[in-house]
Amino acid sequence: MDDYRLVADAVAAEIAAGRLRPGDRLAPQREFARAHGIANSTAARVYKELVRRGLVVGEVGRGTFVRSADRATAPEPALAEPAQARVDLELNLPIVPEQAELLAAGLRRFQRPDVLAAALRPTGATGTRSAREAAAGLLAHDGWRPDPAALRFTGSGRQAIAAALSALVPAGERLAVEARTYPVVKSLAARLGIALVPVDVDEHGLDPDALAAAHRATPVRAVYVQPTLHNPSSATMPASRRAALAGVLQRHHMRAIEDRIWAFLPDEAPPPLAAFAPAHTILIDSLSKRLTPGLTAGFAVVPPDIADAFTLAVRSGAWLPAGFALDAVTGWINDGTVAEISARKRADVVTRQAILTETLAGFRLRTDPRSYFCWWDLPTPWRAETFVAAAARRGIAVTPAAAFTVGNGGSPNAVRFGLASPSPGTLAHALGVLGSIARGTPDDAAVD
Repeated sequence: MDDYRLVADAVAAEIAAGRLRPGDRLAPQREFARAHGIANSTAARVYKELVRRGLVVGEVGRGTFVRSADRATAPEPALAEPAQARVDLELNLPIVPEQAELLAAGLRRFQRPDVLAAALRPTGATGTRSAREAAAGLLAHDGWRPDPAALRFTGSGRQAIAAALSALVPAGERLAVEARTYPVVKSLAARLGIALVPVDVDEHGLDPDALAAAHRATPVRAVYVQPTLHNPSSATMPASRRAALAGVLQRHHMRAIEDRIWAFLPDEAPPPLAAFAPAHTILIDSLSKRLTPGLTAGFAVVPPDIADAFTLAVRSGAWLPAGFALDAVTGWINDGTVAEISARKRADVVTRQAILTETLAGFRLRTDPRSYFCWWDLPTPWRAETFVAAAARRGIAVTPAAAFTVGNGGSPNAVRFGLASPSPGTLAHALGVLGSIARGTPDDAAVD
């Protein structure tokens, strides 16, 4: 083995043993060469080898740093039985190239001890003035801008939803939801003792007349709704539907929890429901999809008369934001990093939608050109559970319709899959495998 590889092995052993930790800076190559008694050219080859192994990363003008162990380059899954690696199309975690580098630039200010010390202080649900102003600007849309004083913060969007449910719907009461809804809401409602009432939907989303009828039959305390890029259908309510829904909220003194987690993706979309019914709507957003799931914050725009109840729910649920995360997020909003990464993800969606259109042409797919997920009405004779099992045998995870279905009316033979998490190449391969499964029969898949 060449000498440079022996030296690289020694450095790799230092990293594996924890003596070189993620974020540690390696010595400049000339110093490294002198310390190891090797030529400068050999040191350069050592550093290239460490980069190739995914153990370190070089940053122009700054040096070479040890990478996190779980970020080392992993082989692409084979998508064949037996599946050693799993392609997870259930989770939807959009990450774009150079995202880490863009985020890292905004964290350099924390190298100053005074800035870091301030960020590490505890933070309440109201956050800081700068955080409220930044979040209000981020959420502004089509002439609507929330009052910064109405902003509340949590550790994540899910926590904001949980706080809204806790504030609005007492245990034993009823929450209206779309007939197919976000599974996390189903889980939260079960934990909080809230009964879910499914409301009919059409191609434009939740039907306001159906909501009014459900409320007249047995009153509901609130409705959870996703007006923009509904998960799982990808439907977006037109402005007229939002206005009609706002009318129902106002006439029946009902509250809405508006989930806008995916609303950053469309270049053009109607104003939020909160713009039509501000006194009746808690708007929820976060940066888990827009930015990164590893360091995020949840946002809620809360009407004044229920702000105290929401804040109390955040505190009692231990859903307060982390001060460091909120400070970092505020900086990323203000310096344009959030806008830049969001724009790149909008471009990424176009690429992945093109893969979907080409690979699964001819099937009954429900999606949106700006959406990171797709609802697939499976062909006969497939049933959702059988298809999910067949896909799993090929190392691919998709979500059956039952996970989103509310009530006892039965689930359609459909699955939802996300487009965001795997690389484009892996996504194309995985969708190709799913298409091949769907063109066959359950018997074919059982013996494949």
